[in-house]
Amino acid sequence: MRTYKTAEIAHSIGIHPNTVRLYEELGLIPRPERKANGYRVFTDFHLEQIKLARIALKAEVLQNGLRKQAIDIIKTSSSGNFNKAISLTKHYMQQIKSEQKNAEEAIEITKRLLSDNKPQTGSLGSLTLTRKETAAYLHISMDTLRNWEMNGLLTVKRKQNGYRIYTDEDIRRLKIIRSLRCANYSLSAILRMLNALSNDPEADIREIIDTPRENDDIISVCDKLLSSLQYAKQNAQTMLVQLEKMKGQFT
Repeated sequence: MRTYKTAEIAHSIGIHPNTVRLYEELGLIPRPERKANGYRVFTDFHLEQIKLARIALKAEVLQNGLRKQAIDIIKTSSSGNFNKAISLTKHYMQQIKSEQKNAEEAIEITKRLLSDNKPQTGSLGSLTLTRKETAAYLHISMDTLRNWEMNGLLTVKRKQNGYRIYTDEDIRRLKIIRSLRCANYSLSAILRMLNALSNDPEADIREIIDTPRENDDIISVCDKLLSSLQYAKQNAQTMLVQLEKMKGQFT
């Protein structure tokens, strides 16, 4: 079996030698044997395991424990239990698909709420609610409601006494925000969409919410959630191919 020094295995994959050492410290690859002089000795298994880790960690999916699942897959493979790693990867892929479904459904809910200008049976009609009543009606906390307002997602009118009042239109907007947040869209992505719709009610919701602006200083993965989940699904498929290859090569 071929062996590699730290610098050699790092060079063959295109990473820094410190990254190889970090993967070892984190348990993402097995601890290599050492020569009498203390130098690490890596094998083809380490090489393929690092490739798996690079694939798994390429997508920055953080919601609902997806990142932890990816790390669990890497560590399971590192222990040589390829069958379990393959099973975990299939479950990981199913959850990604579930997240994609939730993200798409939230967009459809948004479209329906935007197109429905008439109060439905059981809706608030022309009533106005206080912040506490609004939070209770939407089943969210007052802190969540306050946070959305502080981030510019909603501007609420006030009575002469200074108390906020939430109208039927406000409630509809809040339902949109709640639905999108439950699907893990970021606050900035939602605000971007709401602002675009205020300028152009016919704007493509799906495209806007998944496309950060060029002048945004910091772009998080949830600012382009649909693209990120699609990327994660493709990576999961590649992980399965890599694991099947390793299973055939090292068992």
